[in-house]
Amino acid sequence: MSTPKSYVLIPAAGSGSRMGAELPKQYLPLLGKPMIHHTLSVFCIHPAISRVFVVLSPDDTGWERYDFSGLGDKVEVLRCGGATRAETVLNGLEAIAERAQADDWVLVHDAARPCLTQEMLDNLLVTVADYADGGLLAVPVADTLKREGSDGRVDHTEPRAGLWRAQTPQMFHYKLLRAALRASGTDGPTDEAQAVELLGYAPRLVVGDGHNLKVTYPEDLVIAELLLKNGNDK
Repeated sequence: MSTPKSYVLIPAAGSGSRMGAELPKQYLPLLGKPMIHHTLSVFCIHPAISRVFVVLSPDDTGWERYDFSGLGDKVEVLRCGGATRAETVLNGLEAIAERAQADDWVLVHDAARPCLTQEMLDNLLVTVADYADGGLLAVPVADTLKREGSDGRVDHTEPRAGLWRAQTPQMFHYKLLRAALRASGTDGPTDEAQAVELLGYAPRLVVGDGHNLKVTYPEDLVIAELLLKNGNDK
């Protein structure tokens, strides 16, 4: 029996409207390169990763404007992005059906998380390797959580014990992830782990790092730049 391969799938078909920028979020400049370049580079240099699939919108016009040749030959573009994240990921999985085996691993990672480190990736790969239900990077919730009531007022405080903030990558066997997304529908799950949970599985929580932030608002881009300049303090 052959050793399962590890593929990465980057859904990058969204517009990133909350950034208030004309460019799709993944192409915003970060240290002289589009943000997605930094996101991809971590996977491209890791020896355990066989291929990195970037799933773009069919009408994306941004990719060809940049030079990604420095990333090597692992990156492959799939122009089959959908209207939602779940649809984009599922379309990407269907597009590689002829190459991926049932037990191969697929790591889904946000295009807008450019500060993932080799250490975080290693931790996920090693921890989840023998766990059939898959797993994801996540960090325990540290802030006090308030549930909003009417008129913008606090209804009550949510207990934070046992709560985690999900990050990416999220890592699952190809067959399981495709089945989960097919079953859950493309409008339902907000991440891959939720789709897998809906099938009755319990993905493993792997302690991540707060530096693995998702760039959502303009100020996040400033923080990401500082982290990358300082090597994530690692």
